[in-house]
Amino acid sequence: MTITYTIGDLAREFDLTTRAIRFYEDLGLLQPERSGPAGRSRIYSGRDRTRLKLTLRAKRLGLSLTEAKDIIDMYDSPRDTGAQLTKFLDVLAAHRKQVEEQMADLQANLDEIKVHQREARALLAKSDAKAATKSRGKTHAA
Repeated sequence: MTITYTIGDLAREFDLTTRAIRFYEDLGLLQPERSGPAGRSRIYSGRDRTRLKLTLRAKRLGLSLTEAKDIIDMYDSPRDTGAQLTKFLDVLAAHRKQVEEQMADLQANLDEIKVHQREARALLAKSDAKAATKSRGKTHAA
């Protein structure tokens, strides 16, 4: 007996909206069977569930849905897995480079924020010291 899933089953399992699942279907990432009156009910297979899981993993890695689909589709074909793995590694390498560049930009931004914080604290300390000196001077004059 083959295990099947409804759109609600997958939505609950992966914490997605049914709309998101239909979107993945529109992109060709999922291909459920249709049943019921006018084919309105979707029946998802174990293959669809796996493809959804792989799609969400690819998204967490920061891959586009197009990249995810290309990679997932390669595993559906009976071709040489060496070519599939090479393609996957190429996509991951390009994405890793992009993420590392973003991290460098974020680190530079963070370093700049720290400099501005130090400068603002130093100015505030000077201002507070000046105000305290003025306040002491007024107290002695009275």
